[in-house]
Amino acid sequence: MSSSKRRMPIVVVAAVALFDTDGRVLVAQRPEGKSMAGLWEFPGGKLEQGETPEEALIRELREELAIETVESCLAPFTFASHAYNDFHLLMPLYVCRKWDGKITPVERQQIKWVEPMRLSEYPMPPADKPLIAMLRDYF
Repeated sequence: MSSSKRRMPIVVVAAVALFDTDGRVLVAQRPEGKSMAGLWEFPGGKLEQGETPEEALIRELREELAIETVESCLAPFTFASHAYNDFHLLMPLYVCRKWDGKITPVERQQIKWVEPMRLSEYPMPPADKPLIAMLRDYF
């Protein structure tokens, strides 16, 4: 590795592709005031100190969408690794088809159920874009 390469902090964010019974995946629009506002993403968030990706997703789904799931319903699928200007994002993506409760956008973010083949029609953060092809081709 070149010593001239700038080292950036690594940020771990867990994300989940929630699939409904019709095979559509849920995406949420980042609200105004947040970085990358207006872009669509998969639900999830940053891991807190000592938290596993699964624990983070269970917490984030409860906080953001008012639903409950358990670790056994979160299937590891793929991951994204992307260098932004001031940090490097490592994002494991899980698939979930089972949860309890009615999905309610707690932070009033826009949400949509989208067929995997149509995900590319939604502007997403750069780290999420490679995940689109994986979901489209697998599901």
